[in-house]
Amino acid sequence: MKLDKLPKTTKKKKKKVGRGYGSGKGGHTVGRGAKGLKARGKVKLTFEGTKTKKSFLKKLPLQRGKGKFKSLKPKPLVVNVKYLNLFKKGEKVNLKSLVEKRIITADEAKKQGVKILGDGDLQIALKIELPTSKAAAKKIEKAGGKVVQPKKKTKVVKKKPAKKRKPAKRPKKKGKT
Repeated sequence: MKLDKLPKTTKKKKKKVGRGYGSGKGGHTVGRGAKGLKARGKVKLTFEGTKTKKSFLKKLPLQRGKGKFKSLKPKPLVVNVKYLNLFKKGEKVNLKSLVEKRIITADEAKKQGVKILGDGDLQIALKIELPTSKAAAKKIEKAGGKVVQPKKKTKVVKKKPAKKRKPAKRPKKKGKT
């Protein structure tokens, strides 16, 4: 076999930093230069050479003007009492029944929720299982219906037992001798 017919290697091995002079990246500063923060340890990803108040916070978008304190959560869909006349006497009114009657769409109802407001008149006695305004509740009860407030889901939070603290060691008083 001739030497010029041997396969050629195209990849070079990565230099291992700080493994002595023979590695090509060894010795005193190991390719990090002399002194400074970058020579000593890891630099935080968010570090920009100045205080965070001046650099990071200034880049954040601020909502300006009227309504900047308003919540970004979607408001519930409004269904007025006058639209509930489509139901039959004694029927239950909930999200499922409103979707079936095509008063609201299922997607919007799940995302935003529904609230019944008191615009218009109601002639039918219904059992309502949705959040309502005070005016709507009066009109529903006046028509002979019933408002059942939905139960709010409460999260049970388990408290961790308090850690027992050891009394602090007091330094011994040095007396005058």
